[in-house]
Amino acid sequence: MKPISVKICLALSLLFITETVFAQTKPLYQLPETLPEKKVTFKEKDKDGTPFLLGTDKGLFKVLGNGTAEPVWTEGKVERIIKTAARWFFLTDKGIISSSDLITFTERNAGLPFLTVKSFDGIQKHLEQKAALLKDICADPFNPDILVTATKDAVYLTRDGGQNWENIGSASKYTAGVKAVAVTHMPIYEKDGTINGSELVVFMSHPIYGFSYYRADARKPAWFDVSAGFAAMPSMTQVDEIADILPVMCRDANGNYFAEVYLSQTFLPNIYRFNWKDKKGEKVYHGEEQTDTIDGLCQSGSSIVYSALGKISVFSLGDKTVTELESYDTWKNRLSAAHAIVNTAYVPKVVCGLDTPLELSELWLLNPDVILTPWGEVANKKKAVYSSVYQLRNDKGIEKYRKIVNDNKLNAVVIDMKDDYGLLRFEPESPLLKEKGKVTGYKIDVDKLVSDFKKDGTYLIGRIVVFKDRNLAGYGKGKYAVWNYKTNSPWVGVRSYENITAEDGTVTGQKANYYDENWVDPYSEEVWEYNVEIAKELIKRGFDEIQFDYIRFPTDGLNMGSASYRWKDKGMDKESALVSFLSYARKNIDAPIGIDIYGANGWYRSGTRTGQDVELMSEYVDVICPMFYPSHFEQSFLDYSPYEERPYRIFFYGSYRNTVIGRNRIVVRPWLQAFYMGVRYDRKYYDKNYVSREVFGVRDGIDRGYMYWNNSGGYYEDISPDPEDTTLSPWHHNEAAKQTRIPAFSKETDPNDSSTEGIAGENIVSKDEMLSVWNTVLEQEDYENPVSTSRNFLIVEPFPAVNHE
Repeated sequence: MKPISVKICLALSLLFITETVFAQTKPLYQLPETLPEKKVTFKEKDKDGTPFLLGTDKGLFKVLGNGTAEPVWTEGKVERIIKTAARWFFLTDKGIISSSDLITFTERNAGLPFLTVKSFDGIQKHLEQKAALLKDICADPFNPDILVTATKDAVYLTRDGGQNWENIGSASKYTAGVKAVAVTHMPIYEKDGTINGSELVVFMSHPIYGFSYYRADARKPAWFDVSAGFAAMPSMTQVDEIADILPVMCRDANGNYFAEVYLSQTFLPNIYRFNWKDKKGEKVYHGEEQTDTIDGLCQSGSSIVYSALGKISVFSLGDKTVTELESYDTWKNRLSAAHAIVNTAYVPKVVCGLDTPLELSELWLLNPDVILTPWGEVANKKKAVYSSVYQLRNDKGIEKYRKIVNDNKLNAVVIDMKDDYGLLRFEPESPLLKEKGKVTGYKIDVDKLVSDFKKDGTYLIGRIVVFKDRNLAGYGKGKYAVWNYKTNSPWVGVRSYENITAEDGTVTGQKANYYDENWVDPYSEEVWEYNVEIAKELIKRGFDEIQFDYIRFPTDGLNMGSASYRWKDKGMDKESALVSFLSYARKNIDAPIGIDIYGANGWYRSGTRTGQDVELMSEYVDVICPMFYPSHFEQSFLDYSPYEERPYRIFFYGSYRNTVIGRNRIVVRPWLQAFYMGVRYDRKYYDKNYVSREVFGVRDGIDRGYMYWNNSGGYYEDISPDPEDTTLSPWHHNEAAKQTRIPAFSKETDPNDSSTEGIAGENIVSKDEMLSVWNTVLEQEDYENPVSTSRNFLIVEPFPAVNHE
């Protein structure tokens, strides 16, 4: 692979320079007033008038011949652009928007869900409806009036051009996380293999349950899962996430039209053809990297064009080769014309140089080195150690942690400033905090602490536990507590029940054993105000970043059914409560905001039962901190030879995956396990090398920093000095040896750079051996001969004038 030139890097850097989408006191980026003009006129539209369109965080723009961008629709963010034979459709944060002339725009949201979001100005609350986050949109290439879209929970189908949408459910009733959808007419096969007409089929992908299809006109429509032929990670039983699904319109030698379905994966560099007759995936392409992202598939003639890290690539359906889109260099600087983050583009034929226009999406991939939050560079590359306030309450403790930071080449400290019981660890100045807060006896002199750490330039992160708060739950006779409607008292989760017996053994009653947790109502705007006031005071007094923990609802308790939320406003749900809080926090905190999440919620595009949805939360925060502790995953998770490298691979792949799920809008800064647990894997492998492998995994995956967690503070027994960017690891990693791009989430690098090479030695495995490990599938396939290239058909544009019945 060739390294990208400085000139190209500079051009790409313009792509995502943007004014902040959040309410900040001052912009962190200064945008140029105008773009440098070329002497030649740029052809911005095809002969039929089809323009060059950009969908951005600031709306829809038309690129003009002089290199400027003209606003077309600016009422919200635009994520996808598709054009049918009849209309334009736009996937936006206002729902589905449609237009026939790019002058008049109408909402086409009948039947789609909305969130009721609450805003708070410190005095009054305001409720408004906000379109649910839509994941994808696709039109049937045979019929422009049939389209599908999806939320994280369900797929929606329209047969009248978006006038009305029908909820057709999901392959998973209980676990959210739809990634991609598609719709097309597929052939009906008889038992003898002959084709008898066609039927409407909807496809979807789910991060945990893989790939599924739905025969929309069947007598009893239902979702069917398909796993055969699709790659899974070693040791995993489920198909790894499908990134995108593309119906490709074809015509055979007899002039008959038909559709084929192609798919790509989000974290493995694979493209598949879906064999509809045999219901299995057939791999047609495998990339060079161990982990890579292929997304935003679109058809152009006999090729599939897609977004990848740092480039736009073209996959030939004829010879199954991949090349970079040659014309991209001539027009990529135009993507910056709107001075905003670009999510999608409609590129006319005259611009892209292909047989058909391009409907590009997932364009955040084009510049992975630019973190798409205004606080990204401030929060980037922070390498921290956690300390409880108890250990920092005197000079001896402060000096201990200053030494840990300096000796291990770290540059940040995470400090509990409101703990798991809701106790403030400092004496507040704010009247609100003095009124409602309770200060622990183990408080610190916050001003002295800040002054001492700033002598070394240490970056200070204030950890605030938000909705788990015993102190605030007891304030004002339980005014803010999650409520038990059955007992008319504050709710506390029941861990178990045990019988109460008399001396003669007779059971006389039951005793409840409770979790040591008290929760406040996440719907309460006064709870938001209290926690944000803590954050504001910490920033005012010298902290650099706020880290929110327990941004979720309670999940544990045999009596969960009796929990009620008295601050819940009509139309709100758990998702809208968390969105409302984070939106309020973003508007009021003039500093980077981070949140802690479970490791599984960083690995999969699913909030599971906690509601911690990275895709959703990354719109409002700057740092996400997944707890990828190897001891906390199932012991079989990525547990394959060489077994001692398991910590490396969990953090290597996990940090990459979390960054992709967040669409590079956040710094992913994982928590590292610097503590021992008595699980099987730790008993055999835990030592300093275990922890160092985690560090190298993060560095080789994303290289944006990490944080050590050890509640006892015994770091000298567990951690080693940071290896920095160029140090080769002392062990051989199968994954790193195959990966030619280090960090994996970055632009292309020179494969001859010694910092990206594996360690030579007898443990080096061959490429073929690695492919056999990494292309584990649930049903065997022939990788060397994925699909015959002699199939007799011609790829054509969608929407031919034929009867699909």
